[in-house]
Amino acid sequence: MITDPGELPADSVRQSIAGVEHLLAAFAAIADDLGLDTVLERVISAACQLVDARFGALGVIGPHRRLSHFITVGLQDDEIHRIGPLPTGHGVLGLLITEPHPLRLSDLRDHPLSYGFPAHHPQMTSFLGVPIRIHDRVFGNLYLTEKNGGADFSAADEQLLVSLASAAGVAIENSRLFDEANRRTRWLEGGLNAVRELLGQQDEDRNDLEILSAHATDSSQSILAAVLRAFGTQHELMCEAADGVDVESLLGRRSQGASLLESLTMSPSPALLSPHEIAQLLPAAEGRIGTALCCRLPGEGDRRFLLIGRAPGAPLFTEVDHEVMRVFASHVSLALELLRIHRQREQEAVFGDRDRIARDLHDLVIQRLFAAGLSIQSLRKYTPDEEALGRISSITTELDATIRELRDTIYSLRSVPQVTPTFTTTVFALVADAFDGHELEPVLQLSGPLDTSVRGEPADHVRAILLEGLSNALRHAGARAITVSLKSTTDHLELRIIDDGRGFEDPDRESGLANMKHRAQLCGGALSIDSTPGQGTVVHLHIPLEPTGATLPASR
Repeated sequence: MITDPGELPADSVRQSIAGVEHLLAAFAAIADDLGLDTVLERVISAACQLVDARFGALGVIGPHRRLSHFITVGLQDDEIHRIGPLPTGHGVLGLLITEPHPLRLSDLRDHPLSYGFPAHHPQMTSFLGVPIRIHDRVFGNLYLTEKNGGADFSAADEQLLVSLASAAGVAIENSRLFDEANRRTRWLEGGLNAVRELLGQQDEDRNDLEILSAHATDSSQSILAAVLRAFGTQHELMCEAADGVDVESLLGRRSQGASLLESLTMSPSPALLSPHEIAQLLPAAEGRIGTALCCRLPGEGDRRFLLIGRAPGAPLFTEVDHEVMRVFASHVSLALELLRIHRQREQEAVFGDRDRIARDLHDLVIQRLFAAGLSIQSLRKYTPDEEALGRISSITTELDATIRELRDTIYSLRSVPQVTPTFTTTVFALVADAFDGHELEPVLQLSGPLDTSVRGEPADHVRAILLEGLSNALRHAGARAITVSLKSTTDHLELRIIDDGRGFEDPDRESGLANMKHRAQLCGGALSIDSTPGQGTVVHLHIPLEPTGATLPASR
């Protein structure tokens, strides 16, 4: 039997019409924005308005069937802070997780699974909860309490909320897909920008790894990105470059986590790190990083790793982050390899020129000088003048000395190997060897385009000064910490060796320091030593650098 709408009570008709209008308005509000966080907040607000509830919450079901996110409406920020940790899915809230069906209660405190309320939590009685489904999967649950006016939630309220949850599931799925697309786009654009900057060398004050870590931070929306390098024979790691929070406390720090990283990153996919593993790899970041991803950077013997971290409470890394981080690492690693090959070819071209010059000096210049010397000596039989004979002897002696110097020059030109390790690689090896057998922890901080700007004889002098400075600090300072800082720009290099040891009164009289200053002068630079008894020592080297012009065109 079909009932004529005119026979229904006017109040019921008005309530039904109002419920439909509120439901349509809620649909429109939810669909007005594609941002996932905004959609979730609007779902809760719309649900409260729809059934006239004072308090509302949306719990997102995460790993292990627990609530990973809990978003509330109706509570002030100070109330939430006083209540303490948010629910994770116990009691009545957990019942909707294990049994995802609508649940309506007159007084949730009387339910057998009720846990009660924590201190400072407002008392709640009437309760209405419904699951939010996305296809066949339960995404989360809507929880409504305290219907205004003191009444219980009705069956009509339940039906309206179930309808709203269905629409919310569609909106949440669309938002999730939109968010994933944005994540992919941000990662891919970040990788392309990193490659473009690496190959174009637009920023001459940052080295390759500093550029990489800066783009990794932006692309992943993390608070930290660090490039870790395995070195030495003791499975040690050192933070070679970083971008984000507390960079100074991380750069150059050593940890014993190389074997852990190598086991975690055996596969090409990034590894999700636990808080304990994060603390083992980056002790200085313990407590500041809640979740982190780490992957191996291909090339350079697979001895480098990229780690990105987010703050505690920040959104977790998704499958999209895992997938696209691997693509990002592949792109930037390829760019780094192209740079290495380009610089190696430049080096080989320079050494090829040196070989050609050496051959020309030997085959042409020396032979001509030798022939000239013989011709001059043959003039002796044509003149008896003692002064002229003296001049001939002087010239031939000078030619002999010139020939010897040319041969020394030829030897030095040909003694340079065709392929040499990069400057930073040799510095890492030098520091590792210097501290081998010492319990003291080195801190090595590298900044700027060191591999492209520090070459040849200046690089040899810098390494010699660094080794002498470390040896003095390790043997005589009695220090608890030694920090080595190397920073280069396109026109100068600065080296600082800082220790907190016993210091000394007259730096100029200490052994080995005169040799360090002499090497600095040979580079056209200056070395200063600041030391105070009981307050440690600072060795500061400043040398000018000639522009190398060793950059790869941005496009070709």
